[in-house]
Amino acid sequence: MRKVYLIAFFLFFSLPSFAKEVYTLNRAVNEAITNSYIIKEAIENQKAAKSNYKSSISSMLPSVDFSYNYTHLKDYPYSINSGTKMRAGDNDQTKWSVSITQPIFEGFALITQKEIAQLGVDISKIEKQKAILDVAENVKIAYFNILLAKKYLLVANEEVKSLKAHLRDAERLYKNGVIAYNDLLKSKVALANAIQTRTKARNDLKLAISSFNLALRKNINSDTDVADIMQFKSKTYNLNKLIDTAINKRPLLKELALELKQANLGIKLNQSSYYPHVEAFAKYEQKGQDVLANDNDYTNQHNAMVGVQIKWNIFSFGKDYYKTQQQKHKVFSLQEKINRITDNIKLQVKRAFLDLETAKENIKTAKEALKQAKENFRITNLQYQQQITTSTEVLDARSYLTQAEVNYYNALYGYFIALAKLQRTIGEK
Repeated sequence: MRKVYLIAFFLFFSLPSFAKEVYTLNRAVNEAITNSYIIKEAIENQKAAKSNYKSSISSMLPSVDFSYNYTHLKDYPYSINSGTKMRAGDNDQTKWSVSITQPIFEGFALITQKEIAQLGVDISKIEKQKAILDVAENVKIAYFNILLAKKYLLVANEEVKSLKAHLRDAERLYKNGVIAYNDLLKSKVALANAIQTRTKARNDLKLAISSFNLALRKNINSDTDVADIMQFKSKTYNLNKLIDTAINKRPLLKELALELKQANLGIKLNQSSYYPHVEAFAKYEQKGQDVLANDNDYTNQHNAMVGVQIKWNIFSFGKDYYKTQQQKHKVFSLQEKINRITDNIKLQVKRAFLDLETAKENIKTAKEALKQAKENFRITNLQYQQQITTSTEVLDARSYLTQAEVNYYNALYGYFIALAKLQRTIGEK
């Protein structure tokens, strides 16, 4: 028997632990940022922007081209000299060439495209910053929603426990003929409603955990838990300073400023068509009747050349002018958009600031109300046991206490949620 106990002991302690994985807020934020689809998407966009920038540099460098052409003619080519046909080529004609082209002047188009591409890289970095801020805000809210849901369930459990105790008192008093049957029924109905509320609170907690799991890219059904944050540290904020911080730090405004620079460069890019485009080239070619163009009985088999080519569009019925005007209007539109977004950000900051102040004040009042509601329920319950008051008064007192507890936790975690939103609004993680 002793051996059996020892085996059972070792088996028990050798089993893997299935304890819940508990997250702190910082760990949750860091893991969400690491695993986020949105951020990985932003990283890929950043790589694409860098590749586009490298491509713009390549456009300024020499390009090497190879061409090959084979043609079979039904009749051999000929020329007529003094009425006499003279054969001028073979039925099979092959031509291949290798050329090098170097842009010399493209109306400032190439350097402008490079500058636009560099701004595109900078914009992609800012988009990644935006994604990080969004992910951090979302996981913070999901984190605090779990804590709030846990408190809702705690309140629901306490309410069920209190109403069960009250029902036992009511049954005892009814059995002794002290209260009427309808008073007993009120206690039973109140308990049934509380049990239903508890069931909903339990399921709401499961949904909150699932939402948090998805924010971390975990299995939706993972048994995850979060560390509680009950300490409320009141901090004073200055609205004007918050607005200034948002204007200076919000990635969206930085992104729009870079897009405005791109748009202005777009005007310069369109105006490049007003200038001549100059390029130098060197070329080597071979002509012949065989596949490699090595045999040619009629003309020189190979040749090489160097030169300069100039292209200049003189007139296109205002096409280039209107494209430039179109780009200028895009610049004006973007400037107005920046003004509109700036005003919206100011309003967002003020709303987040006021929400935080409201939550801060609500914590104070809710805490005091909770203290009063607890005392009221305690006194009312004692009075009921002594038959100084009715069952209705007890149920009302319990209802007031439940609401006071809910209000307090709403205010407490509402403050943390409001703080997370304020941080996102001013561009901080």
